[in-house]
Amino acid sequence: MAPRRSSAPEEEEQEQESEMVTLQFKEPLTWRPGKPIPIDQLLKRLDRLSKELAEMDQEVTDASSLTKVAKEVASHQLLNHKDKGVRAYTACCVVDILRLCAPDAPFTPTQLKDIFNLSVTSIIPAVFDPSNPYNNQHKYLLRSFAEIKSIVLLLDVEGSDNLLLHLFSAIFDGVSKSKSTSGEQVGKDIEFTMQELLGVLIEDATSLPASVVDVIMAQFLRAAAPGGGKDRHDHIPLDDNQATLLLKEEPEAYQMAKNLCQQYPEKMARFVSQYFSDVIVDATSFAGRPNGHREDDSDDEDGPVGPSDSDLKELKKAHNLIREVWKAAPMILRNVVPQVDAELSADNVHLRQLATETLGDMISGIGAAGPPPPPTLDPAAYPPLKMDGSDRAENLIENILTTPRCAISFSQTHNTTFNHFMNRKNDKASAIRASWTISAGHILSTSAGGIGLNREDETALVQGLGEKLSDPDERVRLAAIRAIESFSFQDIITKLAPSGGVSKDGSILSTLADRCRDRRPAVRVAGMSLLAKLWAVGTGELLAGNEAVTAALADVPTRIYNAFYANDLELNVLLDRVIYECLVPLAYPPPKKAKNANANGGSQPQPASTLPLDQDDIRAERVLLLVRSLDQNAKKAFFAMQARQPQFARAVETLIKACDQYNGGVMDDNAEKKTAVLNNAIHYIVQFFPDDAKSKADLLRFAKVNDRRNYNLIRYIVGQEHEFRTVHKALKELMKRIQASKDPSVIETLLPLLYRSGCFMFNRSHLSTIMDYSKSDQDGMGAVAHEILNEISLRNTELFETHIVQLCKDLVDQAPSSTQENDPAVTETLKACSTYIKKYPKNVPRNREFIQTMNNYALYGQPARAAKYAVNILLAKKDDKGLVSATDLLQTAMKDWTYGSAHFLNKLATVCQLELLAPKVTEEFEDAILNMAVQQTLLQVRTDASDRDTEWVDDADMDEECQAKCLALKILANRLRSMDVDEAKEKARPVWKLFKRLVVEKGELCKTKDTPKHHKARLRLLAAQLMLKLCTEKHFDELLTAEDFNALAWTVLDAAQEVRHGFIQKLQKYLVDGRLRSRYYTMVFLTAFEPSTAFKQRTETWIRSRARYFQEKKQPVLEAIMARLLSLLAHHPDYRTEVDELADHAKYIIYYISLVATESNLGLIYKYAERVKQTQDALNPKSDKHQVLSDVAQAIIRKWQEKKNWAFIAYPGKVGMPLGLFTALQSHSEAQEIAEKQFLPEGLDEKLDEILRALDRKKKRKSADDRHDTHPPAKKARVPPKAAQPKEARSKATPKKRAVTKKQHIH
Repeated sequence: MAPRRSSAPEEEEQEQESEMVTLQFKEPLTWRPGKPIPIDQLLKRLDRLSKELAEMDQEVTDASSLTKVAKEVASHQLLNHKDKGVRAYTACCVVDILRLCAPDAPFTPTQLKDIFNLSVTSIIPAVFDPSNPYNNQHKYLLRSFAEIKSIVLLLDVEGSDNLLLHLFSAIFDGVSKSKSTSGEQVGKDIEFTMQELLGVLIEDATSLPASVVDVIMAQFLRAAAPGGGKDRHDHIPLDDNQATLLLKEEPEAYQMAKNLCQQYPEKMARFVSQYFSDVIVDATSFAGRPNGHREDDSDDEDGPVGPSDSDLKELKKAHNLIREVWKAAPMILRNVVPQVDAELSADNVHLRQLATETLGDMISGIGAAGPPPPPTLDPAAYPPLKMDGSDRAENLIENILTTPRCAISFSQTHNTTFNHFMNRKNDKASAIRASWTISAGHILSTSAGGIGLNREDETALVQGLGEKLSDPDERVRLAAIRAIESFSFQDIITKLAPSGGVSKDGSILSTLADRCRDRRPAVRVAGMSLLAKLWAVGTGELLAGNEAVTAALADVPTRIYNAFYANDLELNVLLDRVIYECLVPLAYPPPKKAKNANANGGSQPQPASTLPLDQDDIRAERVLLLVRSLDQNAKKAFFAMQARQPQFARAVETLIKACDQYNGGVMDDNAEKKTAVLNNAIHYIVQFFPDDAKSKADLLRFAKVNDRRNYNLIRYIVGQEHEFRTVHKALKELMKRIQASKDPSVIETLLPLLYRSGCFMFNRSHLSTIMDYSKSDQDGMGAVAHEILNEISLRNTELFETHIVQLCKDLVDQAPSSTQENDPAVTETLKACSTYIKKYPKNVPRNREFIQTMNNYALYGQPARAAKYAVNILLAKKDDKGLVSATDLLQTAMKDWTYGSAHFLNKLATVCQLELLAPKVTEEFEDAILNMAVQQTLLQVRTDASDRDTEWVDDADMDEECQAKCLALKILANRLRSMDVDEAKEKARPVWKLFKRLVVEKGELCKTKDTPKHHKARLRLLAAQLMLKLCTEKHFDELLTAEDFNALAWTVLDAAQEVRHGFIQKLQKYLVDGRLRSRYYTMVFLTAFEPSTAFKQRTETWIRSRARYFQEKKQPVLEAIMARLLSLLAHHPDYRTEVDELADHAKYIIYYISLVATESNLGLIYKYAERVKQTQDALNPKSDKHQVLSDVAQAIIRKWQEKKNWAFIAYPGKVGMPLGLFTALQSHSEAQEIAEKQFLPEGLDEKLDEILRALDRKKKRKSADDRHDTHPPAKKARVPPKAAQPKEARSKATPKKRAVTKKQHIH
């Protein structure tokens, strides 16, 4: 009971005085000056007194008998005695007297002050030393103060503020030390008693000094991580040993302060509110100050200034404390939250940002120690992570101080403040938007501190986080990525993916994927790395067919590989690193751990029986899954990147050889030549790097070091004969050696180079696994395995060397017959074998069984294209034995040579390939073959056409008649290709005429019956492609007249998208290989009106790439195309003289100029355009269309030069005109007249200005959208316009329709 505040109920006095107990102790405790009582005697007396007092009961004690002894124990002699024991016993006597005399303390105010001064400064602090000989007396005093509540008398003592401060500080500091100086543990009962003691004071106090509240609040900062000056969001990874140092519970002083706040919420709420008001309200006095610190040179000395550094430091400390208090005892902050809310509306950016961060952490349950470290997404971990979390180990190393925790829901308790916080996502200051974004990520990832969010709030936060991924400011976009990194894999799938996966436009994961092509390197690196890690971590669930993970992440590899089409050197380097460090890390799978290894931070060790026996199998499976996840365009990018590996390997081998000869700069002979060889090798390599100067310097420094071991390691890395483990070990050793060298920065150039040149993705170690998948179709990987085998056979043929025998054996085992079909997937194996044997014909088995197997594949293989590969293998050696086998095969095929006979397509395919490879064998049956190909197949229509026919069908859906007609066309083309030049020229004209007719008539050959649409589309595409193939040979190209060239070019404008794209892709392939003359580049520029935005963008990238290539070679190839382009446009079927029509034609020219023109070549392009005007059209001498377009081109070039602000440098030399397209004018006077004549119609100049302005606006919009590349162009493709009607059905009075047709396609 409290002696002062509450009195015991009145009881009736006992009538029998004899029953009252009086104190029996009569010995003196004080002494006269100069005659002190000996200490040992004094201690004995005090001991006896304290024991007697302790045994007395208040209810039966005569308080008057205590008066004398009370006076003595409160004397200065005892309270300030030099002996600790005397003071300890005296204190015990005092607290018992207070107990027995309650509610009236028999001490004067001065005595009480001395008593509490002794207790607070000496006795209570001594409790924390269990080794003290008077520890029992110290604890007795402590318990008495707490239980009897006599400690409340301290509140009335003069100078109590200092004593309270000392008491609270001593207790908190004492309990914060886990052990005393003697090493003994302080008991939990003592800590509880001290907490009870402080609780009594808090409960009974009407107010507490600010310094005391400060001490209580300071205990919460014990949760702050060491080094508080560092960024609270930066985490240093802990190793397995350090993980054991993490706290499993809060510090004792922290727990005591938390318990006090929870036990007395009303009182503490009032005290804390005043405490924070002193800091925050004073700080908000400069909330109206606009923006931070005063500029040193400001003239307005009296103007408002922002918070000083010391102000900000105090504010951050206070807000950090608010975070932790909310986490520990949120109920005491009910009056503080509105103060923080007010800061959200401050004009000062520092205050708004601080308030935003604080509220975000409060909602998330994040305290002063900061958020928990982000979950580890290890792409190389094996076994892979599971969605059910059964293999997670993060919980084993949780730090209690960083574990988010909320006792109450912030959004429900302080809904208005929560809404104000949500509005900060649109703050005008990017720093605040970034802070909000980080906070939103923490709120979602922690489920609001474990308390949970309602559906509306969670949806709003996810939507806001997605919006910040597209924020105009790169810091906000980067913050959004960092926010997503705070999610565990499971949380990403369950909380972010429900709004849509990577493939759904506008979803948060799709927007994250857009960051792969962000213009800012930091955002690009973070976005692509995170996306790749998510996919890699989820591969286990992807293989298992988990629907949620598949919907969310299946398209990640596609989005990453599509960045390849940006044709950006810096992006390509990033792509290489992401592939080999995240998607398919070189460290995947990690080596098997020892049985006693501890798997902290990763999956638990698995029993040996559950792990696949071969690590190469695991890695090959990851590669197969990666390729299976790619769409068609991404797959092309993937195979293109692998196709360049042998090229880079050769370049690196050349570099190493040059370095070896260079010998670190010390050479005996041919020094200049060897140095030049090294420089040439380096110059070739650095053109593929963004910073060629740095890359060149790095490679030169590497050469000067002249480390022969490094050279050998690189040879191991790029050699295709080495297994993956050897290659990987070599790379690790090389990186370690360079890291330890004097110049470790060389790695920045060398590592990406080795990623491109090393055998990491397609390695001989993985080939057997891929072959097994191709046969078993395990996990649906069969088709992908065949694709990879085919690609390896084309680009990395050497890898098959050790497996060719097994391949041939598999083909024999699965061979078809007249009564039994083969598995269609075997055809891909046959194709791979064919490609390998074409390069290494000596490895072809020649036994009878194998030859018969190839005959069976040719005659009965499914699909029919198997015949092509079988014939290739039979004739690979080009010897007499092969011709004999081919003769036997042909004779078998020509039996029952009738349309529709059994295995008819196989017969056609066999004959088709024999026509190319063994023309002498087919001479005997030439008439029958031609009759079947032309009369019985091409000129007949056996399938009725219908209005319901589609424009195009896929290869797998082609009917037999369409396949037969395609094979017939190939027979005609192969027959010509196998002839010598003179014979080919003689027999080519009828075939050429047939092909041209198919192109011009849009695939129609039959005069009596309509051909189905999809047949016509296939036939005109194939005819156009075969014309291109034939023109790769000079004598056939000479047969292609200018008129035929124009007719072929209009295929680029075909109504069917598949025809357009198929033709352009084949055209690009032949041009890059250098197999077609430069005039064919003209056709590519007809893609100016291509409806498919994604395809058009890839074409533009390709044109720019070729333009750079020719510029580096100093070959004006594309500049000379200007003349040919003007001629082609002059004969465009939709050419009209109206201004609008000419303006449409001008867009072709602008398209060309925008892709080819530079400041240095603009004069040459202008020269070609000018020369066209001074010629006569060789195809139509009476036409002036080319001269009109010449003036249009010249006007465009001038406007383009002004638009770009380029200096115009006139080309001084002469340029020639293409033969066959232009001829000289008849006379000088005619030339003079034409030169002086202006062919531009009135109004066209203004139209050109409008077009260029519209182009600028379009670029600006694109720049705004692509400032961070919110979507790759493929995602912004507009809906293709509705196809125009066939030309015959058009009305001549509707020129607008012609214009539309021209923009889109030509029928």
